[in-house]
Amino acid sequence: MEDKLISYGGQALMEGVLMRGRKVCAVAMRAPDGKIVTKVEPLGGIYISNIAKIPFLRGLIMLWDSLGLGMRALTDSANLQTGEEEKLEGPALYITLGLTFVVAIAIFFLIPAGVGWLTEHFLHWSAWWSNLVEGVLRLVMLVGYIWAVGFMPDVRRVFAYHGAEHKTINAYEAGVELTPASVAKYPLAHTRCGTAFLLILVVLSLFFFTILGPLSLEWRLISRILMIPVLVGIAYEYLRWTADNIKNPFVRIIVKPNLALQSLTTREPDEKILEVAIAAFNAMRQAEGE
Repeated sequence: MEDKLISYGGQALMEGVLMRGRKVCAVAMRAPDGKIVTKVEPLGGIYISNIAKIPFLRGLIMLWDSLGLGMRALTDSANLQTGEEEKLEGPALYITLGLTFVVAIAIFFLIPAGVGWLTEHFLHWSAWWSNLVEGVLRLVMLVGYIWAVGFMPDVRRVFAYHGAEHKTINAYEAGVELTPASVAKYPLAHTRCGTAFLLILVVLSLFFFTILGPLSLEWRLISRILMIPVLVGIAYEYLRWTADNIKNPFVRIIVKPNLALQSLTTREPDEKILEVAIAAFNAMRQAEGE
């Protein structure tokens, strides 16, 4: 059972939750009239291909495809709320994903790298210290961004759906009946959360970039971009390993920072939000024939 559960995951949407299983994904959304609308679709072939089994490479592929699933689900959720029928697929989807990656890389990787280079060349700090400053700045920027957006009312509601998603999966893995009352008792944090993945990625970058030593500004920026796929692959495998071994006392200690960061990206959901998360999870399980 644990081997099967490792593939379960979810994403919080505005007024909805996406739950991904081994073969299908299901989206449950709260319509303006209060009803819960569900949509189930099979996962792409990438999830069952041999590529998805190659360590380190699978992390990069799964990240890209999961972001695509999330963006399509966000579009469906927005369409339900507005009554419009916009589509985000094909070239438009990939262009949007590409632009998202470019902006994220520029903000969280290239800007800290430039600041680190400035400390080395204008403050005459050693390359080791400048790389360390870069890594710490990147970590502070990530945590600060998550903390700041959490004050926005719409984002707080998305974080409540995020919490409901975690609670639902935690309750299912504990073997209890999925009702709002029972699911509400379970924790907001989960070891396979995307927030944990981001923290792992940033911490890994701190160590990897620190040992690279002195580089020109050009090669410093290029090295940060080239290393991202490597770091993504390592972060994904580390996240899988900790989830597989969460009962180990040592693992439970080293994942505490990951679980702590999730306190910024989750909020306690109300009963109606829990109903949506449960509906998404049940629709996914039913489609998979469980």
